[in-house]
Amino acid sequence: MDRINRPLKRSRHKAGLSEDNSVAGHNSSFGADNSGLQLVQNNGNITANFQSQSDYLEASENRNCLRALHATNPHYDKTRIETVKGGLLEDAYIWALENEEFKRWRYEQESQLLWVRGDPGKGKTMLLCGIINELTKTTLASETTVVFFFCQAADARINHATGVLRGFIFMLVDRHPSLISHVRREYDKGGEKVFEDANAWETLVGILTSILQDPLLQTTYLIIDALDECTTGLDRLLHLIVEKSSVYPHVKWLVSSRNWPSIEQTLESASKKERLWLELNEASVSKAVATFICYKVQTLTRKKNYPADIQDAVYQHLLANAHGTFLWVALVCEELAKFSVPKWAVRRKLEQFPPGLDKLYRRMLDQIGDTEDAELCRSILGISTTVYHPLTLDEISSYVDFPEDLALSDLEEVIGLCGSFLTIRGSTIFLVHQSAKDFLHREAVCEIFPRGQEILHHDIFAKSLDTMARTLRRDIYNLVHPGYPIDRVVQPEPDPLAAVRYACLYWVDHLEICYRQVCTSVLNDFAEGGPVDVVFCKNYLHWLEAIGLLRSVSGGIVSILKLENLIESGIQNATLVDRVKDASRFVRYFQTAIRNWPLQVYASALVFSPVNSVTRIQYQAQQPLWIIQKPDMEYQWSPCLQTLEGHIDQVWSVSFSHDSRLLASASWDHTVKIWDASSGQCLTTLDDHSDRVWFVGFSHDSKLLASVSHNSIKVWDTGNRKRVMAINNLDSDFVSVTFLHDSKYLASGSTDGTIKLWDTRNGKCLKTLKGHDEHILALAKARELQLLASASLDETIKIWDINSGACIQTLNEHNRAALSVAFSHDSQLLASGSFDNSIKLWETSSWKCLRTLSGDTSDSWMNSVRFSHDSKLLASGLDDHTITLWDTNSGKHLQTFKGHGYHVRSVAFSPDSKLLVSASSDHTVRIWNATSRQHPRDFASHSGSAEPFFSHDSRLLATGAKGEPFDIKVWDARNGQCLQSFNGWDHGIHSLMFSHNLKLLVSQSWGSTVRVLDVGSGKCLQTFNAYRRERDRVLNVRDVFLNNPDLKLFDGTVGLSSFSVDGPNSQTHKASPYSQGFGITWDYECITWNSKCLLWLPPEYRPDSLSSAVVTESTMCICCASGRVLLFTFDSAILSNALAAPNVGIKRS
Repeated sequence: MDRINRPLKRSRHKAGLSEDNSVAGHNSSFGADNSGLQLVQNNGNITANFQSQSDYLEASENRNCLRALHATNPHYDKTRIETVKGGLLEDAYIWALENEEFKRWRYEQESQLLWVRGDPGKGKTMLLCGIINELTKTTLASETTVVFFFCQAADARINHATGVLRGFIFMLVDRHPSLISHVRREYDKGGEKVFEDANAWETLVGILTSILQDPLLQTTYLIIDALDECTTGLDRLLHLIVEKSSVYPHVKWLVSSRNWPSIEQTLESASKKERLWLELNEASVSKAVATFICYKVQTLTRKKNYPADIQDAVYQHLLANAHGTFLWVALVCEELAKFSVPKWAVRRKLEQFPPGLDKLYRRMLDQIGDTEDAELCRSILGISTTVYHPLTLDEISSYVDFPEDLALSDLEEVIGLCGSFLTIRGSTIFLVHQSAKDFLHREAVCEIFPRGQEILHHDIFAKSLDTMARTLRRDIYNLVHPGYPIDRVVQPEPDPLAAVRYACLYWVDHLEICYRQVCTSVLNDFAEGGPVDVVFCKNYLHWLEAIGLLRSVSGGIVSILKLENLIESGIQNATLVDRVKDASRFVRYFQTAIRNWPLQVYASALVFSPVNSVTRIQYQAQQPLWIIQKPDMEYQWSPCLQTLEGHIDQVWSVSFSHDSRLLASASWDHTVKIWDASSGQCLTTLDDHSDRVWFVGFSHDSKLLASVSHNSIKVWDTGNRKRVMAINNLDSDFVSVTFLHDSKYLASGSTDGTIKLWDTRNGKCLKTLKGHDEHILALAKARELQLLASASLDETIKIWDINSGACIQTLNEHNRAALSVAFSHDSQLLASGSFDNSIKLWETSSWKCLRTLSGDTSDSWMNSVRFSHDSKLLASGLDDHTITLWDTNSGKHLQTFKGHGYHVRSVAFSPDSKLLVSASSDHTVRIWNATSRQHPRDFASHSGSAEPFFSHDSRLLATGAKGEPFDIKVWDARNGQCLQSFNGWDHGIHSLMFSHNLKLLVSQSWGSTVRVLDVGSGKCLQTFNAYRRERDRVLNVRDVFLNNPDLKLFDGTVGLSSFSVDGPNSQTHKASPYSQGFGITWDYECITWNSKCLLWLPPEYRPDSLSSAVVTESTMCICCASGRVLLFTFDSAILSNALAAPNVGIKRS
């Protein structure tokens, strides 16, 4: 029930609903006399209200999903492009509608793909705009659907393959809203990051494929303009077009591109294609260009009042020199339209425009060189062709040395001085055409990069840091509240981040280019006191806040990881190396907080970072003043690099892909999750299982993934995340599988004691191995040998020859059954972990047991054993919540990793042996630094979860353990010091209560035993059973005294008056999420103030239930699942004053 209830509480919390709004909150309206009638009436109202609320929440989630999917609206892109190009002329494209290739594609079943190809400037984009308009005319009264996408290399929103698919899916859902269900299936699993992470392409392909298979879609046109301007992922986009164009008869594809051999080579493999080659339709194109020329001359005449002779001269020159190129005509007319070209100078000006785009570009560049602003214009062109994203007018002023007296309003005029290379759309500066950038980088390098492009990269880097230093500050949007969520923040007007946005996102990219190209200027940047050092000494938290507000935390992490790799490759400044490494841990550990509540970088991040964290020490003055007392933290960063949350039940298996890119986890919540191994983001959730998933494993080429649940094995394609095969076994349950090393076959172990070998290509059983008498518990394949090891509940381990199917060895030296087996990477060793708390290492050449390794806890099971890929380390996951690391040569115990709150079910090493991943029954997956030999700080704590109780005056705190060993600790609530420990209980502690003078503590266990404890001496003064005839009841200590007012204790009589009749502390209450003052959110993720997030809690510092967090007026105690006891004391007055400032930039709800 808890697994079900917790997500329900979370959904209420996220929807802004309190527990009082639930059905349970209305039970008091049911009277005894009319309970039946009242129940019927109320049930109808509740059902109707719930349905209405459910529909509202569903619609809201649909909107959120569509908003997350949206990267651009292709409708608006089309309108913008038509406007920029001077409008769409029907006569300029109408010829194509009568073209034979076009008509075959449009009307014949066997023609599914049309490729419009031509050189730059030939009018491909406007041709497609016209075709789209014609096709769209038929959609309004029919079931025809037209979706399209315009690629533009200079626009980061629309220059990549994933953007194309997002645009397609967005338009399809916009046209047919019910198709949102296909998108929701992925969105509900991973949120908006499924559209943006490293595996977004595979996710989007799956969604698009599912939509195209939906019977709702009839005739559908998918149109992509300018494939050559898809700068990222073009190859896989082309292969997708080829693949899908031959699969769905109702779907037709129309694409355009330049005459690139690479595009031609791929599209030639399409089976149902047509080509519309503009150069082979020269007469039709020339006629269309002539129409375009007439239109442009008429436009010029209206604007410049040309007489007839000038009109004719312009028309004849354009007609004679256009050579079928629309762009050439457009550029010449743009130059003629300038104010600086009077009517009398038109003929002379025309002679300056040579035919051909490159010649025209050269002439435009030469003209810039003849002006007094030539250096400024070349600088603007250099910057504009070097940046990774088009700059806005606000941003470019940070990188170009404009005259001091130049106003921002004059920038457009300055950009206009750059010939016709640049254009401004919506305050953003774009190159007029991709061919313009190609020309400048090919033919004008010395002019726009006089000192070399790597020096310009360095200039951009340096100026980025300078503008960040001048602009960024704490709480730049004046949000005030540390817990204001990012989804309620809107950009202020004016936006203080407008001029620094590019700098925040790309400064490391420009630094990396300089460093990789051995730019000498960059060496000083890494010196002590240099620009990079200053970032981390003065502006790092401000930068983290900024990337949070810019909704680019993932990009910021990528930037810091790039920088970390740079400094590890030879930077001599050890202090800076330490700063950057610490900064990397800092942002990765607190990324959830920064992403959701940007100002938590000054609160939670500084409170919960390690004591010796370089970043924490550097910015300790920024810590919140409203926290008077905070818990002690570890001295160093934990060996646990990341905790992956998302499963809602026990995680039983985890596996690294062999290329180190992916992690997979299998859970009892019926799902398999695939994670990005570097960032820790959940990429997708596979939910095709109908029962608990016990095991997951990658094939050795990382292309396949197998998962085991009950009586089925499912094999998945890791590229598109689709199931490629399912194996069902009705006679017994599968327990474990392992791929054989060619990945074409896998072995399965079942509860009937058999092992089966399967062909992964067709699902056929090739061989059955028999020999065990009980369940198979684990399987392992030797990498270098054709051997398979199996562990069984019959307390034996068998070694099988895969080729013959014969059992060649039986190992039976464990006292109990082995739970796990693993071969070393070199196949020289076999490890087996058992119920008997031991690991045995076997020599595969002789099958002798070389050594036996034992755990720290006598009754702890060895649930999982795995070798590192260099065969030097062995990791074991134990029932006592820990992971143990061993040296395989000496058998020495190297390290114990602690942090999980429950049994560790599975462990696995990364291929480079540097990382270790673990899966636990606490619902989490953790990634550890396998090279760490750091021992955690010794805190006074319980071994597991506990429940807290304050004294009546909040001076003392008692905590009682819920699990073994059942102990009680007494703490000074003012400083967090542990004053006393009591041990010896047989059951978990149910309740505790201090006497008024704080000398006595009475405890009651779940076994109905009451003990009276002397706080000072630590002695137990009296023990008795409280309930006599009510042994099945478990009450609290207060009830014991109410029921036994004359209860005799030790040498006198101490009755109820010695204790608080109102309970341990009348001011103490459980940390309700919706209480006034301090509390805890339903998901235990944040400490709240007046029901709003105040302080984000990292996973290891959260309670495991609301009963494990208690609060007085200003002091909060949290008993963590790990056993740590955290004490916070807040100053409400300082906090209230800090939050009293007006909020700016907040979206009012």
